[in-house]
Amino acid sequence: MSSPLRSRSRLRRRELLLAAGTAATACAGCIGRVDDGATTPHPDPEPVESAFDLSVEHDIESWDRYDPDWTAPETSPLDATFDVEPIIEGLEIPWDLEFAADGTCFISERVGRISRYEAGELDAVTEPDAVIDHATSIEAGEEGGWWEAGGEGGLLGIALHPNYPDVPVLYGFYTYETDTLRNRLSYFDLSGDDPEETVVIDAIPGNDYHNGSRLAFGPRNYLWVTTGDAGEGELAADPNSLAGKVLRLEPDGTAPDDNPDVGDPRVYSYGHRNPQTMTFLPDGTPIVTEHGPSARDEVIALAAGGDHGWPTVRSGGGDDEYGRYEDHDGVTPPIVNTGSSDVWAPSGGAFYTGDALSSLRNRLVIGGLGSQTLRSVTLYRGAAADIGGSRYDDEWLHPDYEAVVHELFEDELGRIRHVEQGPDGVLYAITSNRDGRATDPFPTSGDDRLVRIVEA
Repeated sequence: MSSPLRSRSRLRRRELLLAAGTAATACAGCIGRVDDGATTPHPDPEPVESAFDLSVEHDIESWDRYDPDWTAPETSPLDATFDVEPIIEGLEIPWDLEFAADGTCFISERVGRISRYEAGELDAVTEPDAVIDHATSIEAGEEGGWWEAGGEGGLLGIALHPNYPDVPVLYGFYTYETDTLRNRLSYFDLSGDDPEETVVIDAIPGNDYHNGSRLAFGPRNYLWVTTGDAGEGELAADPNSLAGKVLRLEPDGTAPDDNPDVGDPRVYSYGHRNPQTMTFLPDGTPIVTEHGPSARDEVIALAAGGDHGWPTVRSGGGDDEYGRYEDHDGVTPPIVNTGSSDVWAPSGGAFYTGDALSSLRNRLVIGGLGSQTLRSVTLYRGAAADIGGSRYDDEWLHPDYEAVVHELFEDELGRIRHVEQGPDGVLYAITSNRDGRATDPFPTSGDDRLVRIVEA
């Protein structure tokens, strides 16, 4: 059932469809080249000055999803059938979802906005002035400017402080322009009507593509940040650059004492091309998905201090176009590499542990952009069960895991930008059909959307 449309500040009107219990200002469409990434060693970062106590506990056993003895299901997720329920229509190229414990949903939109959705109402929270192309608003039924050209920057990942709302802080990652395109990690004070921005990390190399980025507070309350290589593969291989990395931070921006010693102290792993999922297995293992070159998309179990190969390696077996994992002993291989012909274009995903979708419990669920498909990835520590689907068990892949993949919603939702588990145990997804890259019949009237995934 539709709710009345209404305007909010300078935002376009949106249609709120179902109750279900974002940020930008910037220079107009600017496309630039990456800088050299500042590859000299970094000193230990200083903590940001804050009006709040940003400190957190690091006890993994307090994580509500912690289960060191978790097991993968031995049945197919396709034993169930699935449907979607629309929640919001008319979003402007959304990128990320973040839920508070009370069910309040925060949504980032690449045009430069963070919005709050609660009690059936969607309202802008902040629109930081520096976000690139903030001035280009994209109305429903229109594609515009920078986004039409297929750019990949803007306001990207968001994450709430673990002690929210007592610590009313929301972290955000966005692209901005100086002499070149760069990326910035900031947090926003949500306690007032005009949230103040505090910069946590500045001048991360950026470009009009391969910026990453996903943010997530992990099982031990560290802030994890994925960054793309900004189109310069050598930056990914340089552990002193912040491009092409997974960073692990204290909430104040400093490096945890037990971070690996590989270069910049904030770097947890390197050799990444464009990682856009940041999630965790119930035992705490960090998992990312990553866009490959010409297919070769990956699911990766992160190794502390690990080199994950890019740009030297991205192939295996009979595919040797980008260097083979089995020929490089110092590189950590992925759990899944899709090979030279299977394009996923994996964006945001979540390891689902809820009860609302029993057939997806204890599976990794990933949004697909170019493939316009949602994927269920069953991860096994050891040999995979025979549950149909596509099996990934080649000897050159990760020695500790095997995976089985099933496809859902192919060409039903279009480009699926992110999937997130809510505090109600339900799985939510957002689309990205107005970014200039969708294929027919998308975009459709009402794009882009936030939807709830349900068992039919």
